[in-house]
Amino acid sequence: MSLTELEKEVENLDSSDFEAFTKWIDAYAAKRWDAQFERDVAAGKLDKLGRKADLAFESGQCTEL
Repeated sequence: MSLTELEKEVENLDSSDFEAFTKWIDAYAAKRWDAQFERDVAAGKLDKLGRKADLAFESGQCTEL
C-alpha cells in the first residue's frame, strides 16, 4: 500500500475508528522515538551534550525553573 492510499484510508475512517487510530499511531511513534533515543545514548551521540550541561551547571550558569 502506498502512502497516498494509506492517507485516503485514514481520511475515510469514521470518528470512532479515527480516534482509535490516532491513539495507536501516537503510541507507536513514541515507542519508535524511545527506541531511537536509546540507540543514540548507547552510541554515545549525547555524551558531548551531557558534558556541556555538566560544565554549565558546575560553573553556575544554570538557574532554577
